[in-house]
Amino acid sequence: MKLLLTSSGITNPSIHHALVDLLGKPIEESNALFIPTAIYPFKYGARYAWNPISGNSQSQLCTLPWKTLGLLELTALPSIEKAIWLPAVEEADALLFWGGDPLYLSYWLQQSGLAPLLPTLLQKTVYVGVSAGSMAASKIFGETYSVPRGGSGIPLSSEQLILSTPEGEISTTLITANGAGLVDFAIIPHLDNKQHADASIANAKKWAARIPASVYAIDDQTAIKVVDNDIEVVSEGDWTLFFRSRQK
Repeated sequence: MKLLLTSSGITNPSIHHALVDLLGKPIEESNALFIPTAIYPFKYGARYAWNPISGNSQSQLCTLPWKTLGLLELTALPSIEKAIWLPAVEEADALLFWGGDPLYLSYWLQQSGLAPLLPTLLQKTVYVGVSAGSMAASKIFGETYSVPRGGSGIPLSSEQLILSTPEGEISTTLITANGAGLVDFAIIPHLDNKQHADASIANAKKWAARIPASVYAIDDQTAIKVVDNDIEVVSEGDWTLFFRSRQK
């Protein structure tokens, strides 16, 4: 399988080179499908789904010079004959999974019927994740919520977690859930991103300690490149790997 799991898209030359290497050809010769599903549980989700397509996003993904770019909406697939949508997926060189809510994305990966196909598809197609799109690729992941959303799938567990921010401590709900099972490690994105007040290394350590898997905490200049069983960190920024099992 081939995956490029990013925090914030193709943000530097090293990650760009990793993408081209996984594609095995220039981006200009590659077909991509953009999957915005994860963003819809958020207020103004429809606007946030459009921003990366229109170029009104800091994350470079859709605006790369793809040969063709299509839109694949997972929530629509159960109402469409598989024979209609599957050829487009099979012809894609890259599947671009946008950020948002990883629990919601994981649910629709299963409901759409796409998740079971990914191990075979990713022998030639590249899974490119951004934030939640990267988190949902994992066998198991954890996500924090100030207010857990309804209709976002079935969590394995939830617990309160106290995190530190520049404004003081906050109480969040940490939800652990199953992802697509493409990789055995979990990801915490946006390390030290000032737009995410709780994204410090100290908080990542607390968060990772409650996920029963190895966890990469990565900043927006870092990606995890996966080819079958080979894992490579591609970074022009900061990252940390936590080898931890669940702790009480």
